[in-house]
Amino acid sequence: MQRKIRNIALILATIGITMTVGYRIGWDQAFRKNIGKDKLDLRLMWQVREVLQKKYLDKDQIKDKNMVYGAISGLVQSLGDPYTVFLPPTENKASNEDLAGEFGGVGIQLGYKDKTLAVVAPLAKTPAEKAGLKAGDLILKIKDVGKNVDRDTAGISLDEAVNLIRGRVGTEVTLKMFREGMTGTFDVVLKRDNIVVPSLEMEIKTEKGNNVVWIKLYKFSEQVYKDWPNLVDKILAEKNKKPGTFGGIVLDLRNNPGGFLQASVLVVSDFIRDGVVVEQEDSSGQKITYRTEKGRGKLVNEKLVVLINGGSASASEILAGALRDYNRGKLVGEKSFGKGTVQSPEDFTDGSGLHITIAKWLLPGGKSIHGEGVSPDIEVKPGDDPKVDVQYLKAVEVLLK
Repeated sequence: MQRKIRNIALILATIGITMTVGYRIGWDQAFRKNIGKDKLDLRLMWQVREVLQKKYLDKDQIKDKNMVYGAISGLVQSLGDPYTVFLPPTENKASNEDLAGEFGGVGIQLGYKDKTLAVVAPLAKTPAEKAGLKAGDLILKIKDVGKNVDRDTAGISLDEAVNLIRGRVGTEVTLKMFREGMTGTFDVVLKRDNIVVPSLEMEIKTEKGNNVVWIKLYKFSEQVYKDWPNLVDKILAEKNKKPGTFGGIVLDLRNNPGGFLQASVLVVSDFIRDGVVVEQEDSSGQKITYRTEKGRGKLVNEKLVVLINGGSASASEILAGALRDYNRGKLVGEKSFGKGTVQSPEDFTDGSGLHITIAKWLLPGGKSIHGEGVSPDIEVKPGDDPKVDVQYLKAVEVLLK
């Protein structure tokens, strides 16, 4: 896939199927020929529609277009895959606005845990992070008095959830949460802000007389294609200043919810000179192989430790898993999220869209990460004192051994 392939844990899942929808006659003509052949019989649907037209109290609410959208949504939901969804025009428009990076929201990357809406990662320096939300927190209800929303999240799609949580900057949304290890649920009130998603950040830290480069990859957005090569040049320039004091690199993927697959391949390509980064396998067993980009490999000789946690998902799991499979660097922290399927978008002429899971990702060693995640080589839980980053300190210890 090209850069258009999206990874959503995010909020960017997408689909590929072609279907023309119409009124009753169109449906009958399109599907009647299949009756008895693949047992696709829509007569019951039309019987239900006729009963509604005769008996339903508020007949103004009976609108054919809404019924068609509802029928298609139910068709897709029957697959049991929360990342495969049909989006009516309004929801599809909101979905297509994401990876550009700036919007009014609270800074939560969404996904699912056991088909329950969950926080994949709170984005850095956003209302969600400031309120203390954590990767893996379950979102049970979304409430917004101003938008007249009071919605349980059972069966909710990612894009519907995103649409409900986003809103005008300065307004508030209340989320009912559940966190493993806590008794009962709790409410979090979040004031929406203008969310600007950074791509990465670098800092030179002095640790035990060594210069350690800490790289924080927030998300694999389009900006990474520009920012990463510039960052690599800065690292090499820093090393050349005082080569004897260069201690290595801590690559921080904690709470990185993913993004563009090719952006993660770009990053891997500077740490591994040549090799398979990931394979994409579809339902027929056909595979597309993504290898390291030629002409890079600028950091292959530098010591490396990678930080991961439960908010590391999708493209960041591919990056961490590939580096581990090549024994390129130790993984420190906690088990990653476990989002390892590929979604592809299909937009229709009426503005609606289909988000469909088309394949799964396999790490170089052949393992699928979906539902499994990537386990660290050295497990370190966060400390009780938020001012002391014990996971980072362990990463430095491993790096400088």
